Amino acid sequence: MNFFDRLNEWLRNSLIVKLVAIGILILLLLIPANMVESLIREREYNSERVINEVSSAWSYPQQLVGPMLSVPYTVYFTDEEGKTRSQIRTAHFLPNTLNIDGELDPQTRYRSIYEVVVYSSQIEVSGSFEHPDFDDFKIDSSDVLWDEAVMEVGISDMRGIQNTVKLSWNDAEYTFSPGVQYPLNNARSSNYNSPSNQYTYKEAETTTSSNNANASGMSVRLDLTKAKNAYDFSFELDLNGSRNIYFTPLGETTTTNLTSTWSTPSFQGAFLPDEREVADSGFSANWEVLSLNRNYPQQWLNNQYSFGGSRFGVELLIPADHYQKSMRSAKYSILFIALTFLIFFFVEALNGKRIHPIQYILVGLALILFYTLLLAMSEYIGFTAAYWVATALIIGLVSLYIRSIFKNDRLTLVTTAILIILYGFIYTLLQLEDYALLLGSIGLFVILGFVMLFTRKIDWYQLNRKEEKIN
Repeated sequence: MNFFDRLNEWLRNSLIVKLVAIGILILLLLIPANMVESLIREREYNSERVINEVSSAWSYPQQLVGPMLSVPYTVYFTDEEGKTRSQIRTAHFLPNTLNIDGELDPQTRYRSIYEVVVYSSQIEVSGSFEHPDFDDFKIDSSDVLWDEAVMEVGISDMRGIQNTVKLSWNDAEYTFSPGVQYPLNNARSSNYNSPSNQYTYKEAETTTSSNNANASGMSVRLDLTKAKNAYDFSFELDLNGSRNIYFTPLGETTTTNLTSTWSTPSFQGAFLPDEREVADSGFSANWEVLSLNRNYPQQWLNNQYSFGGSRFGVELLIPADHYQKSMRSAKYSILFIALTFLIFFFVEALNGKRIHPIQYILVGLALILFYTLLLAMSEYIGFTAAYWVATALIIGLVSLYIRSIFKNDRLTLVTTAILIILYGFIYTLLQLEDYALLLGSIGLFVILGFVMLFTRKIDWYQLNRKEEKIN
């Protein structure tokens, strides 16, 4: 036997070479495994696209901001030519008390195989404002345009409004108009000065005149010429939306009560409810937020503050997120493949069974096909049922194929039992999301310990010598 014949026999029979080859096959099988993960992401993207399409026809998730009182005032400055000019700017005032009572009526809509939750809501908003005080800003009351004050309410998607919104303002009633109205930023020549409100041209040029805190919403003009100590307000709003709804705590004290028949809410945002009850019949939640809990004051000039970081609300959660669970299960694909190939390796090493690399690959592809079956069926019958149906199909297929390879019922039963235990273990990990890392680490430790215990008395060098004698 020449050198090349001996080298060929050594490559065919060396346990180290077989182990390296198995490792290479596992790495190659990670390519289709990654393709399966890409497929899951694509299906999830399609689901989000359908949800957005339904939401665009109904109404997008809603955020209610306000009400807020915006009062224009005049400032004066001297331009570069020495002429005195005036400019209108805006001061913003938040309510002393803000009470929001809302009821969500959820509805489930279907498009193709996808499920979308939308809602109708009835929201009652009430509270009170103090008369705007410009003394802290060192602005003379005569420079304030009291008859051009605006109350604005921010609504993220105006298409969701289902009623004409009437504002009760003390003893008067007004009708909200669409859009957020701000006074024009008009600089003009003037023949007078205001010593208490004098700016240079550069100061006026670099100061924004209005606050775009609300990109969309509704507003109403109010006449505050006849000053009162307080203004009580209230209005009712019928608002459609989808998936979630948020509120912003603009009051010095903001109280929000929300009820719904939806049984799986997810409370989100900067504040969790102070009190909540969740049952099969629905939920109720109560928030009470103080002005000290947020990072903006009750009054300011121009665009000094924004509200984004203080919103809170609820998402109407669809509990069965099969895409997320399918993705999590797909991340364990290397564990399935490695342990199955490890069984094949021990059968080869201890029983002298020759297993061709093609047979390794076919079994590996069958294990990866499990995730495609899981994804496809979970979109119709739910994740749990799909998981066990896919498990039964793949274990049945692999067991029949292994029996044809091993030609040994005992080895086939042992391999089948190990696969059943492994699939059951992974399903448990998926259900115990908070403890998945802990349980998974313990499980891998037990598996490694079992392998070490099973192989502790094997003389691997002797196995190599036996194979050399046989050949």
